[in-house]
Amino acid sequence: MAPTLSAIKGRPVAVLGAGVLGRRIACTWAAGGWDVHIRDPSAEQCTAALHYIETNIDSYAKAIGCTSPGKVSASEDLAETVKDAWTVIEAVPEKLSLKIDTFADLEKLAPKDAILVSNSSSYKSSEMLEKVGPEARKRIMNTHYMMPPDNVVVELMTDGETDADTFPFYVDRLKEVGMHPIVAQKESTGFVFNRVWAAIKRECLTILSEEVSTPEELDRVWIEMFSGGKAGPCVMMDAVGLDTVGLIEEHYIEERGLSGRNTVDFLKKNYLEQGKLGAKSGKGGLYPPGYTTKAAGEDVHHHENLHAPSL
Repeated sequence: MAPTLSAIKGRPVAVLGAGVLGRRIACTWAAGGWDVHIRDPSAEQCTAALHYIETNIDSYAKAIGCTSPGKVSASEDLAETVKDAWTVIEAVPEKLSLKIDTFADLEKLAPKDAILVSNSSSYKSSEMLEKVGPEARKRIMNTHYMMPPDNVVVELMTDGETDADTFPFYVDRLKEVGMHPIVAQKESTGFVFNRVWAAIKRECLTILSEEVSTPEELDRVWIEMFSGGKAGPCVMMDAVGLDTVGLIEEHYIEERGLSGRNTVDFLKKNYLEQGKLGAKSGKGGLYPPGYTTKAAGEDVHHHENLHAPSL
């Protein structure tokens, strides 16, 4: 059974992971009026996340008409972060073993009525239940955020055992903070949009690996044909992080028996092994350093995820 509004009143939202998406998820909920506790094992990431939120929360809140944003704190301590939370959002790196251990910890440390969700874009939450008991499984599901504030779609999906009442309750809370939630009708690797997006990424990387085109030309034609002047797929991959793109594609390769020669192998050889991770790296990615920044109009030298943000 989903919690009631009275049961969650005054309780914080907890976000595990202060990276590219984690800090945006935290900012989204805080901008909607919720107090948010962030946990990351890196003190530098905690600092960078708080700086991002301080810089951007007013614009997030203005977009949804919220005049009283919540407070945000960050800590390296997991138990302290989740102890009173009504929902815990896992946004840790896209490594299944880490996610399995995270949900095992949450079953022990989070409140017994907390809704536990994974922001994974490629792993089904049912794959994370190895160390979790039957009661906790009813409170676990995926809620995958795209890239707020520019894209506010969130995809929800069952772990196969999620209490059905959880979905309308969570959908309403997401709408209140300006998100556009959609619910997958059944479990599916990649959800709804990401199955289409995975195919687009895969073909774009293949085009680049075969030297048929360049990131600039690919994005230019995409923008003209499909996105109405917004970002192209290469910029979007840089924004997410090429390391994350690689991890997601590896999961598809394993599950579907795909070849990684023109995707993961290409990324590793030409970018990842050289530390070129995209916007989170001072070395750039598919585009040169500084091309992709975290906010429109921002200084191009202030990269998305550097540990020592400029103040």
